[in-house]
Amino acid sequence: TNSFVNQQPSAATMPTDLLHPSKESEAQKHKLKRLVQTPDSFFMDVKCSGCFNITTVFSHAQTPVVCSACAFLLCRPTGGKTHLTEGCSFRRKIE
Repeated sequence: TNSFVNQQPSAATMPTDLLHPSKESEAQKHKLKRLVQTPDSFFMDVKCSGCFNITTVFSHAQTPVVCSACAFLLCRPTGGKTHLTEGCSFRRKIE
């Protein structure tokens, strides 16, 4: 007789919870592969290091952004996110 016929199947558990993923695992995924699709881009307030004027800048800006008061270069574009000039500080805008 075969001993495998009368055995109950064991409850297989997943190594990760697919309905409640951790924030770390969601941050590593592509923006379209997340449980809830969210963009990686955002608006930010950038403070000029010269005159301390605050300017709103898109995180993936495609043109160089200069300060409206002193014409200081705040950030330069790259292929993706913009690079802030040395000395400029930013904070993420909240909707």
